[in-house]
Amino acid sequence: MSLSETISVAQTPDRPIVLVGLMGVGKTTLGRRLAARFGLPFVDADHEIEEAAGLSIPEIFERFGESHFRDGERRVIARLIDGTPKVIATGGGAFIQEDTRKLILDKAIAIWLDADIETLVERVKRREGTRPLLNNRDERQALSELAAIRNPIYALAPIKIRSQTQPHDVTVDAIVKALVTWQ
Repeated sequence: MSLSETISVAQTPDRPIVLVGLMGVGKTTLGRRLAARFGLPFVDADHEIEEAAGLSIPEIFERFGESHFRDGERRVIARLIDGTPKVIATGGGAFIQEDTRKLILDKAIAIWLDADIETLVERVKRREGTRPLLNNRDERQALSELAAIRNPIYALAPIKIRSQTQPHDVTVDAIVKALVTWQ
């Protein structure tokens, strides 16, 4: 029997699950599948930010800068973490911001999705032009620099899952197992 068949109502988390990690790690893709597995709503924080601003994330960065974006991101995530169970995919920098991180750690279950740099480079190249922190930069170098700064902060999440080049359901199974064990 697979994990997808063994989830009971008692095993469904009683608060939001927030996925954190570097860009390209699969927070949105895995988040959708995880939400479906638990029968919970899925929300992509970046999409919510774009809806609230009426602009794409690259446009927000270009017009107003990263600090303005981070402030809006914090407010959107605070609205999303309303106590009701759901799966939330955050942008790569959300958990790095102290106020946002504290909110996530206090009111949700944070899961760090981690992947090796080569996997991330392969994935972000598929969405060129949509990642402001990579504009006009070598992806490998930029992601390596971000990982060096951010990974120690992502490590504050109580659950860590390795996202690898494998079927998504394998990683979702690992997340479900970690959540059920953690609770």
